[in-house]
Amino acid sequence: MEYAVNAADGTQIAYTVTGSGPPLLMVHGSFLTHTIWRTFGYVKALRGSRQLILVDNRGHGRSEKPHSPDAYAMGTIVGDLTAVLDAVGTKTVDYLGYSFGARAGLALTAAAPERVRSLAVGGGSHGAQAGAFDRLFFPGCADVLEQAGMDGFLEAWNEHRIFPVDAGTRTVFSANDAQALAAYIRACDADPGLPDEVLQGFTQPSLFYVGSQDGTRLDDTRAAAALVPNSELHVIRGFDHSTTMAASADVLELLERFWGN
Repeated sequence: MEYAVNAADGTQIAYTVTGSGPPLLMVHGSFLTHTIWRTFGYVKALRGSRQLILVDNRGHGRSEKPHSPDAYAMGTIVGDLTAVLDAVGTKTVDYLGYSFGARAGLALTAAAPERVRSLAVGGGSHGAQAGAFDRLFFPGCADVLEQAGMDGFLEAWNEHRIFPVDAGTRTVFSANDAQALAAYIRACDADPGLPDEVLQGFTQPSLFYVGSQDGTRLDDTRAAAALVPNSELHVIRGFDHSTTMAASADVLELLERFWGN
């Protein structure tokens, strides 16, 4: 991994670059790392035709993990992404993000449209998301992270699930810094999102995708796609918010047509 530094607060952001071709910035969702793109085959499929810029968001993976909610303001996240692009030495990229990565991509496009050549985002939202993590996991999840750590969080989550947390998910989540993720959740709850008129002003070719069973993001994704001029909307049948990343064959087919490869 290499590191870029956000000059606004000095936080180090981990990233890695692989492949060759037009640059593609790939940004993961909450509680995960850049390795999710490898796990589900995106890197293998794309590195022959793209220069892939894979980022660990602050608070995740090998990036630094501040414990203050103020450190996770969306404007700061945008600063992280532009710092990575500057470190790589690329001015303009195609963008691919899922869940929080989609939200960050919309914010990056709004704040620095000259850096985004095209936008492909899945399972995201541009609106306010207060309470989204409580709905995704369980009420008071940030409090549990702060007070009981990641083990306590996983046990509480288990009690609210129909099926137990699988071993793979438990391993990935256990590697996280509980205090950092609690701060991250509180910042996400406070983020007001983007006004509709900002998305109406996007000029980049844009693709939105979402799982048909994604009760947390289906309507949000449809609403965002309806605002962006000449955008594409694709609903991937049979997948929910947690599993759409695994629908890589479907997503890669959409991307291939979108990019005109």
